[in-house]
Amino acid sequence: MLRHGGHQGRCRQPDPRLPPRRRRAGHRRRQRLTASRHPRGLRRAVQPHPHGRRGRARGQRRRREDAVPAPQAAGVVHVSLDRSDKEALTEAFQEFAASRDPAVRDELIEAHLGLAEYLARRFSNRGEPLDDLVQVASLGLVKAVERFDPGRGLEFTTFATPTIVGELKRHFRDKGWAVRVPRRVQELHLRVTGVIDDLQLELGRSPTVAEIAVRAGTSEDEVIEAVDAGSAYRSASLDAGRSDDEESPGLLGQLGQIDPELVRAERRAALTPLMAELPEREQLMLYLRFYQGKTQSEIAQRLGISQMHVSRLLSRSLERLRELAEVGAGER
Repeated sequence: MLRHGGHQGRCRQPDPRLPPRRRRAGHRRRQRLTASRHPRGLRRAVQPHPHGRRGRARGQRRRREDAVPAPQAAGVVHVSLDRSDKEALTEAFQEFAASRDPAVRDELIEAHLGLAEYLARRFSNRGEPLDDLVQVASLGLVKAVERFDPGRGLEFTTFATPTIVGELKRHFRDKGWAVRVPRRVQELHLRVTGVIDDLQLELGRSPTVAEIAVRAGTSEDEVIEAVDAGSAYRSASLDAGRSDDEESPGLLGQLGQIDPELVRAERRAALTPLMAELPEREQLMLYLRFYQGKTQSEIAQRLGISQMHVSRLLSRSLERLRELAEVGAGER
């Protein structure tokens, strides 16, 4: 048992001859040694001042930065803040409601960015990059801060959670995949779509699955899977317009309209058996001119004849096709 100056168990005062830092360190060690016999000293020894030597404001800022959102009942998330932080946030919201100061708004947004990131992570398994989801959630947070009314007596996190979640769901509904599709299939779908467009321009027709697979460097089964996955992307309402223009007709209004590409495809299908009646060179000329869009000069250069000759052969071939079509219609 320690004795000093006739007082049993009391902590000895630091030696004034020591440097200040050593005096403080030694005093704290002696506090812990004697704290077991003094409940009040025990509290002081194991619970140092919450704000430390750097002041009350620094302690408040540190607690705000360390606040971690945790899920609560009914899908609402609350930020772990002590009483002083809640008071500071309430004062900030009241100030923003009165002044609409952008600087105060930015401080409130920054104080709750952890909430936005937490809610964004709940949607991170749906094939979208987390960074994009955090941006969307942050946009919802901005809207929540601007709309929040501190006079209603509602916790901000209770108000902000449905607003942020609604923004995330709207992102998936309007711009994302309607059905969860693996990232590998999404990337393959984009690559296959580009290959199909390129091959259509080169071949003058719709490419086969085998041709797409060779160009994309994948198997035919994966091509089919990628094409099927496209139906899960950006599902739209039948009443929704094709753009942001409210006057644009919805998909429902377009049902039953004539598709020019379909008409063109039907005409090509009808001409195919008639072209078989022509000589091979004339068939090739018609294919190059009307299926691949070649000019008469390009056709002449490829076939090794004059452009005038190409023009005469094309005119004769078209006249022959017209006669064959009239004969076929008369027989039907």
